[in-house]
Amino acid sequence: MCIPEPKTIWWDEGLWLIDQTQLPLKLVPLKIESIRQLVAAIKSLSVRGAPALGAAGAYSIALAAERSHATNAFDMIAELEMAADMIRNSRPTAINLSWGVDRALQAARGGESTEEIREAALRSAEGIAEEDIRVNRAIGKNGAKLLEDGDTILTHCNAGRLACVGWGTALGVVRSAVEAGKKIEVYACETRPLHQGSRLTAWELAEDKIPVTLICESMSGSLMRRGKIDKVIVGADRITRDVVFNKIGTYNHAVLAKHHKIPFYVAAPLSTFDRIYGEEDITIEERDPEEICTLAGVRLAPLGINVYNPAFDATPLELVSALITEKGVFRPPLMPPV
Repeated sequence: MCIPEPKTIWWDEGLWLIDQTQLPLKLVPLKIESIRQLVAAIKSLSVRGAPALGAAGAYSIALAAERSHATNAFDMIAELEMAADMIRNSRPTAINLSWGVDRALQAARGGESTEEIREAALRSAEGIAEEDIRVNRAIGKNGAKLLEDGDTILTHCNAGRLACVGWGTALGVVRSAVEAGKKIEVYACETRPLHQGSRLTAWELAEDKIPVTLICESMSGSLMRRGKIDKVIVGADRITRDVVFNKIGTYNHAVLAKHHKIPFYVAAPLSTFDRIYGEEDITIEERDPEEICTLAGVRLAPLGINVYNPAFDATPLELVSALITEKGVFRPPLMPPV
């Protein structure tokens, strides 16, 4: 199977995605044959990142319709709604997943026959995937204006093309600045416990020949104090009226950046904004303790030790210098228009 550049998830007589658990050693396309397999891929982080999960959510409805044996529209929609619930519940914190599911499901409900439902669901999913690349390009263009020639950027986790259908959000800003002729260097935090920074971000930037230095996230404060960091740019999994939910460890960088008077930027599409809820309403996903206790099958901690392993933390908006979106740059408390 040839992987279409630059997509992370795509449809080619079925649903395909890059298996991100195989990187950086192998670039492996994975065909998804069922909703249960897609749920497993989402939970295992074979596909991850808010925009990519939005596309995965939409494609789940197309996949469920494609695999359905329903003989009438009513029964098919009932099957799609069951699949939608399974997908929504696979990762509760990231808002884009349910956003993609709901958008494709709404399109499918407009079909009057099983064939029309299949066509509408796939058309909606394909539209969301193509839209993601356009949106990320716009985010990159808007954010690149905030970067100066010669800047060194700190980023956390992976908010590049692997977290999206293509181009990226935080790394999309870096790519757009480089594309505009600016010399940009990046410090990438390794991002324990699953090393999305070392496995994915460092791999992406090396592939693009953008200078990157890998660090442990505990080193960021020291680098800021020594004047080695000009700006911090991260992505987001959900932005509520009061906080930014992103990979655990993001809050630490925001506090350090505030102390050292370094701009802290969040790059995210409007689909990541949750205008209804606040921090107290959102469930932060807790993951398998073995992610911390083992590495590549090697045990790092005593058997039976208590482990706390949240996937995300919340960064108050007062620590955010600007929100970079496809509609422009907004400085809290100013928020993007609906």
